[in-house]
Amino acid sequence: MFNKILVANRGEIALRVIRTCREMGIGTVAVYSKADEESLHVKFADEAVCIGPAPSSESYLKIPNIIAAAEITNADAIHPGYGFLSENSKFSKICDEHKIKFIGASADMISKMGDKATAKATMKAAGVPTIPGSDGLIEDFTQCKKLAKKVGYPVMLKATAGGGGKGMRAVWSEEDLQKAWDSARQEAKASFGNGGMYMEKLIEEPRHIEIQVVGDSFGKACHLSERDCSVQRRHQKLTEETPSPFMTDELRENMGKAAVKAAEYIKYEGAGTVEFLVDKHRKFYFMEMNTRIQVEHPITEQVIDYDLIAEQIKVAAGHRLSGKDYYPKLHSIECRINAEDPFNDFRPSPGVIQTLHTPGGHGVRLDTHVYGGYAIPPHYDSMIAKLITTAQTREEAINKMKRALDEFVIEGIKTTIPFHRQLMDHPDYVTGNYTTKFMEDFEMKQE
Repeated sequence: MFNKILVANRGEIALRVIRTCREMGIGTVAVYSKADEESLHVKFADEAVCIGPAPSSESYLKIPNIIAAAEITNADAIHPGYGFLSENSKFSKICDEHKIKFIGASADMISKMGDKATAKATMKAAGVPTIPGSDGLIEDFTQCKKLAKKVGYPVMLKATAGGGGKGMRAVWSEEDLQKAWDSARQEAKASFGNGGMYMEKLIEEPRHIEIQVVGDSFGKACHLSERDCSVQRRHQKLTEETPSPFMTDELRENMGKAAVKAAEYIKYEGAGTVEFLVDKHRKFYFMEMNTRIQVEHPITEQVIDYDLIAEQIKVAAGHRLSGKDYYPKLHSIECRINAEDPFNDFRPSPGVIQTLHTPGGHGVRLDTHVYGGYAIPPHYDSMIAKLITTAQTREEAINKMKRALDEFVIEGIKTTIPFHRQLMDHPDYVTGNYTTKFMEDFEMKQE
């Protein structure tokens, strides 16, 4: 087992990893930017190293600074959390070259699964259902036009190096194709430095359902069932739940098998997520694989009583998988609490938290790094907490979430708490009748 792990991240996920390390008797190193000096992850770690000024490009994304911090503190492993460098193949390779274990996928695995076109081809070869579309990248607009006709409208253009909805365009007819092709490529080039595009059939009334997997270095993988992540705004998840209200036993069995097949085919090591789009007929198609821990991992932990971070660390240390395929025994919902104003187009709302009262009680979990008097910096993602409720049934989990949200008081900044409270009362959410298009028709009621 590792003696000391450096956590190359910030906020609630850094604190989450530090807590599990402490329970496992492993020393921890926090890294932080000057803007995060007062964050809880810095205070709770055994050691802390400042790695640069506020901008993430000069701190949390600065690989030489993080490697230097690991070397001066004698850390023998690095946990990247999610975001930042967690899916950076160069970082994984550099860690390996410096004899520091990267707690995540290998550089080769990240490269293979991080590029969406390559990932799709790999999954096709593995026998995992994929969305009809291009085999690899589209060479030019002429090929694009022919392919769209063959696949049949509507189609979706996607940037191969994309993320967060950038470089994506839905196209409903041939006359819109040229404009969509040009703007998607331009946006992808500006955002990722890569204008490569591929095409997929647009799945109508889609659900975004992902399967959590863990693989070890002996070629074995298991799944930990599904999470429904369909409530999204601009391709950013707002809330997640497990089990999915759309799921059947047969669909869960088939999606679980497909995810394990995918992980074992590529000899995947670590925690990862195989993401699928599921259409209204309950046909599922591989979308992408995230080679890291997910923001929404706590709901999986809650329904099967399983510490995913601990399993990540054990697998990275060379242990065999401690589990087998799991199925949820309970129901769990996560609401992402962001420092944003839901009454003003979710505009970011950094600032000082003047008052903080957190909810508690049976079946309530709160993952956060903030406290009363804490100043939320404007430089990073706006998520400040994850509120998770767990109960015997979905109805009970929703009622528990309503109660927890009513107790949750944050003053001094705007947050998405009012949005989640209204969501929990929305008839379509309550009945589980939602797709990835849900937020297009959702309107906040003024309070």
